[in-house]
Amino acid sequence: MYNFIPSLPSRDRLPTMYELPSEDPQEPGLPDTFHPAQSQLLQDTFQTDVVPMENTFIGMDLNLYYDSRNPRWHKRPDWFVSLGVASSGLQEDMRWSYVIWEESVSPFLVVELLSPGTEDEDLGNTLRMVDKPPTKWQVYEQILRVPYYVIFDRYVNQLRVFKLMGLRYEEMVISEERFWLEEIGLGVGVWEGVYQGTFGKWLRWYDDKNIWVPTPQEASKSARLRAEAARSRAESEQSRAESERSRAESERLRAEQAETDLESERLRAEQAETDLESERSRAEEAELELAQERSRSLRLLEKLRSLGIEPES
Repeated sequence: MYNFIPSLPSRDRLPTMYELPSEDPQEPGLPDTFHPAQSQLLQDTFQTDVVPMENTFIGMDLNLYYDSRNPRWHKRPDWFVSLGVASSGLQEDMRWSYVIWEESVSPFLVVELLSPGTEDEDLGNTLRMVDKPPTKWQVYEQILRVPYYVIFDRYVNQLRVFKLMGLRYEEMVISEERFWLEEIGLGVGVWEGVYQGTFGKWLRWYDDKNIWVPTPQEASKSARLRAEAARSRAESEQSRAESERSRAESERLRAEQAETDLESERLRAEQAETDLESERSRAEEAELELAQERSRSLRLLEKLRSLGIEPES
């Protein structure tokens, strides 16, 4: 995975990055705001568990010095990543440029963003001039032996990937504007969306689940939305719990009321039974009094008849 460059013999002491220009006098400034934004998006989304990030270096529009025999020759890739590059993590050790004879590791992947003025060289359509440095394509393919060379043409939204096969680059077949790199556990593809307030098609990284790796801002927003959603769910759960408690309390009160009503009905039934028993007793007493009255009447009638008196009907 790591493309180590053997140390080359030097005639004299080679310059360090502090002694080499960090700016390109032939390229005083980028022609647009797309290049730095696109490079930043690639850096923001280059997150993988397959390679240790602390030993990964990303260069954006940085001078790349590649030939110890011609130490001032350099290229300036729009974006590149090197694997297995140690870093102290200190600000004073931040690179002014990327010097191969100091790093001993060539880039694993280089990205060039096509511009009308550099398109031919980026695509390897230019020839090396006599007594001039090699072309960008020659440096990546033949000198540095960069395993992957990625080209993105934003004018036609086209992604092209070249892989070093033997001595030459071969263009890979791209499916759905995406290409997977097993060595780093990431894929690079064309994503349509808004980045830094601008809508368009951008080059960015995706993971093994075919999901775009979020930028720190997207991750923060996603975390905030998840937190808000969790808070909303918690509030909903609390509201449902309160509703359940309220319903349970209402059910308890209704049950107590029903029990009270049932007790009242039982008491009314007992009272009605008592009243009925009283009525029955009064009826029996009235019937007994009537029988007694009838008996007295019969005795009186018999007595009158015994005296020879026949009562009138």
